[in-house]
Amino acid sequence: MASAVAGPEIERLIQLLARLPGLGPRSARRAALHLIKKREALMTPLAGALQVAIDKIQVCKTCGNIDTQNPCTVCTDPRRDGATIVVVADVADLWALERANATNGRYHVLGATLSPLDGVGPQDLTIDALVARAHDPQVGEVILALNATVDGQTTAHYITDLLQEANVRVTRLAHGVPVGGELDYLDEGTLSAAMRQRTLF
Repeated sequence: MASAVAGPEIERLIQLLARLPGLGPRSARRAALHLIKKREALMTPLAGALQVAIDKIQVCKTCGNIDTQNPCTVCTDPRRDGATIVVVADVADLWALERANATNGRYHVLGATLSPLDGVGPQDLTIDALVARAHDPQVGEVILALNATVDGQTTAHYITDLLQEANVRVTRLAHGVPVGGELDYLDEGTLSAAMRQRTLF
C-alpha cells in the first residue's frame, strides 16, 4: 500500500480538484502542485475569486442563466430580441451559443433534459416557466436548441406539444453535416438527418 506523500490538507485539495470535469487523480495532482508552487500569483487570487463566486453568483429568475445580477445581463440587455426565446438544456449550452454569436434572442435554461432512466421528469425542469413565457404576446418564436440525443429529442417533442396552445412558431436547430465535415467520417444517423433536412443550394 502506497504511503501518503503529503499532509491531509494537500490531499484534500487534490481530491476536490479531481472532482472537476476533465480532471482525473493524476491531473488533479499536477494542478494542485502547480497551484502550490504559484501560491501568491495563482492560488490566493483563485481562492478570492471562488469566495466572490460563492457570495455573488445566483440563478436568473427569468431565464435560468447564472450571473452576479438578477435578472441576468442577457435578460436586461435592451438590444436583445424579446420576440425570440432560445431553449437550452444547460448554462454551458447558452455560453456556447453566445461564444458563436449565433443568436440575438433571449434564453431559457431547462436545467437538463427529460431522462426517465435517470429519474429526470418534467417536474425537474423549468418547462412550466417556459410555457408561461411563450404565452407573452411579444414572443413570436421558440427555438429548441437541444442536443441531438434521444433525451434531447424527447424533451423537444414534449415541449412542442405543450406549446401548441401558445401563439408561437416552434423551431429547432438543423441536424446534419457539420461545417468542414467529410461524409466518409460521419455516422449513419447524422447522414440520414442531413439528407432529410436538405435545403436549396
